[in-house]
Amino acid sequence: MPVRGRNKQKAKPIIINPSRTLDQHKHDNISVNIEETIAFIQEILGVNEDLTIRRFHVFGKYSAVIMYFSNMVNQSTVNIDIVKPLMYIPPHLQGHTIEVEHLKDVLHNDALYHSASKFECNVAALVESILRGETVVAIEGLHEAFVIETRNIDKRAIDQPATEQVIRGPREGFIEPIGTNISLIRYRLQSPDLRIKTMEIGVRTKSKVAVCYMEGITSPELVKEVNKRLSKIEIDGVLDSGYLEQFIEDNHYSPFPQVQYTERPDKVVANLLEGRVSILVDGSPLALLVPTVFSQFYQTVEDYTERFLLMSSIRFARLIALMFSLIFPSIYVSIISFNPELIPTEFAVAVAGGRAGVPFPAVVEVLIIEISMEILREATIRLPQQVGGALSIVGVLVIGQAAVAAGFSSPITIVIIALTTIGSFATPAYNAALALRLLRFPLIIMAGIFGLYGVMIGLILIANHLLSLKSFGVPYLSPLVPAEYQGMKDLLVRAPLWWMSKRPSFLQPVDRDRVNEQAFDELDRSAQNALDPKNDKNQQGG
Repeated sequence: MPVRGRNKQKAKPIIINPSRTLDQHKHDNISVNIEETIAFIQEILGVNEDLTIRRFHVFGKYSAVIMYFSNMVNQSTVNIDIVKPLMYIPPHLQGHTIEVEHLKDVLHNDALYHSASKFECNVAALVESILRGETVVAIEGLHEAFVIETRNIDKRAIDQPATEQVIRGPREGFIEPIGTNISLIRYRLQSPDLRIKTMEIGVRTKSKVAVCYMEGITSPELVKEVNKRLSKIEIDGVLDSGYLEQFIEDNHYSPFPQVQYTERPDKVVANLLEGRVSILVDGSPLALLVPTVFSQFYQTVEDYTERFLLMSSIRFARLIALMFSLIFPSIYVSIISFNPELIPTEFAVAVAGGRAGVPFPAVVEVLIIEISMEILREATIRLPQQVGGALSIVGVLVIGQAAVAAGFSSPITIVIIALTTIGSFATPAYNAALALRLLRFPLIIMAGIFGLYGVMIGLILIANHLLSLKSFGVPYLSPLVPAEYQGMKDLLVRAPLWWMSKRPSFLQPVDRDRVNEQAFDELDRSAQNALDPKNDKNQQGG
C-alpha cells in the first residue's frame, strides 16, 4: 500500500522583506532610465494609496517623474514651486537649446523656486527621503535626482506644558515635531555657541534625534560620551525619548532616574547654559537632559523666576514633603508596632481608641491602604478627564470613610497615608516621585519586622545606593557628595542669582563664569547712591 505525501515537503512561501532588500541596494545608484527607478521604488514601497508617482516632461522635452506621499507633503508647494517651473522653460532661457549635460544646473539655478533642494544618486537614500515626507524628482538622462523638502505634517498647537505648570514663567511647551522644538530653543537662546547635531536611530522608524549643547561651555568629553552611547543603540523603532533614556542611563536596575526629562524649552535652555546636553527625538514632546543629579528633581522653574527668599522657603517645604512621601508610613508602623512609648499619652489614647476594632496589625493595615491608594491613583490617571476628577474625590472621601466604618483601617492610618500621598504630589518630577513611592513598600515591610532599626537599615541602604549612582560620570548626590561650594548655593535653598556666579564644577564646564560680579557691585553701589538722602540735598543745592 503506497504511502502518499510521506516524502513530499510543502513549498515554503517566499517572504519579501522590503527593509532587507533596501539594505542590499544601499550602495547602488539610480539609473539614467527613470522607468528602472520607478520600478525599484514601487517594488520597495509596494501598494500604498497615498504614494503619488506622476510622470511629466521637463520643459516639454525631457521625461521626468515626481514621487511623494500625498498625505505628508504640502500639495500647493509641490504644484506651484516644483511641477509648474519644471514644465515651463524660464523666460530668460527661451529660444536657447538646453543640453542634457547642462540640464541639472539650469533646473537647480534657474527653474526651481524651492530653496530646500539637493541632489541624491543613491536609490536607498531616495526611498528614505520619500518616507520622511520629501519629494523626489528623477529626470531621464540624469545620474542624480532632486530631493526637495516639502514635508508638512499636521501638528497640535504650542500650548502650556501639562506636567510642569508654573504661576510665574513662560507658558510654552514642546510639541511632537522636532523642528518646532528646536525653534523654541533657538528663540530663547539666540547664541552662535548653540550646537545641534542630528542622527537617525531606529532600524525601521529612522527617528531623527538631535543632540544640543553649548560650544565653549559644555565639556567636550560629555558631548563625546553622549554621542557614543546614542550611536550604539540598535532597535527597530524609537517612538519616544523614553526609549533612549533606558539605553543611555548608567544603572539600568536603579529605581532612581538618572536622566531628567522636561517639556519646557526654558528649562532646557537653563540647563544648556549650565553645561548640560539635551537630547530631542522627533515625535516626542519631552526633551532629555544629561547628566542629572538628584537635586534637580525637586527644583522647579519658579525657583529662579521668583525672588530667592520666597522660593527658598517653598523649596524647603518641598523637601519636607519629599521626605514625608518616603518615610512617614514606615515610621508610623514602627512606632505603633514596637515603640508606642514614643507617642505622647493623650495622643496614644486617641490612637488606641481608633485602632480598637481593626483586626490587622499596623503593617498589614498600612500596606492595604497604600496599595489601594496606588490603584486609585492609577485608575484616576487612565480614566477619561471628565470622570477622573470625580473618581479621585469619591475615592478619597467615600472609600476612606467606608474603610474606617467597616473596621478595615483606623482614622490615624488614613491621615498618615493622605499626608504621604500629598507629599508625593508635591515632588515636581513624576519619575522621582514614583521611585520614592515604590521604595515606601520595602521600608514599611522592614519597619513591620524590625521597627525603627529596620527603617534606619532601609534608609542606609538607599543612601548607599544613591552614593554609588552616577549619571554620565557625575556623582548622583552632587554637589552634596562630593561637596562643592558653588553647587551648595542651589541645593537646600536657592541663593540669590548674583551669588551663583560660577557654573557647577561637577559638570566640568569650559567657561565657569556666568555672572559678572564686578558689574553687579557697580549696580548695587549706584542703587545705594540713588537712595542716599545726601545726594538729594546736593542735587537741590546745585
